[in-house]
Amino acid sequence: MHSRHRPASRTLLASLLFAFAIPALAADEPQRPAIARGTDWRAAVRQFAETHLKHPAWGASHSLRDYDLAKSLAAEDGVTLDDDVLFAAAYLHDVAAFAAFKKAGVDHQDQAANIIGDLLANTGFPPPKLDAVRGAIRTHMFARDPTGPEAIYLHDADALDWLGAIGIARVFGVVDPNGGSTNGPEAAAWLEKNLADVPRRIVSKAGKRRAEPRIRELELFLRNLRAQSSDLRAL
Repeated sequence: MHSRHRPASRTLLASLLFAFAIPALAADEPQRPAIARGTDWRAAVRQFAETHLKHPAWGASHSLRDYDLAKSLAAEDGVTLDDDVLFAAAYLHDVAAFAAFKKAGVDHQDQAANIIGDLLANTGFPPPKLDAVRGAIRTHMFARDPTGPEAIYLHDADALDWLGAIGIARVFGVVDPNGGSTNGPEAAAWLEKNLADVPRRIVSKAGKRRAEPRIRELELFLRNLRAQSSDLRAL
């Protein structure tokens, strides 16, 4: 008798726990902001990014730099880009790095690509161009292999933004002033890893040319930083 009732009691307990857990989870989930619906989708996307995507390393200012630099690189190489695709991908490529859009266990590139259709729905963005936006977002980090002109130039612009003075500013912008992670030595190690890994992943001819002065700038900074901090021990 007792053994027959045990599964039912366990089922009831599990059901109760699940029922009570649902409101708690919902309360803990951050409110997901939306892009304003209307006809001027570019203004709406820009306003959304400036309002909701604030971060010293991968916020709206980084997105603007990526957009401008990608256009400049493509122009230097004589490549025509679809500016609708580039604009949307550049401004929204890091959206899933923010709490309201993150998904546990999913890389922010893939998550952003997964939700971009919903984000841009009914904003006036041309739906036939969504696949190109998804592709550019999914491969924007330097470790991935981009396909298609918008993806290539966004990828290279994003890579270049990890180098030079701006790359230094981005990394040290996330240092914890209270000594937690990321700390000073970790930031230096991050910069050294960028120096080792990023340049060889740049694809375009213009990107490779633009990387050279940024590489030298970062190399000089790291040499001076080591010299002035007892090889980072006093950082």
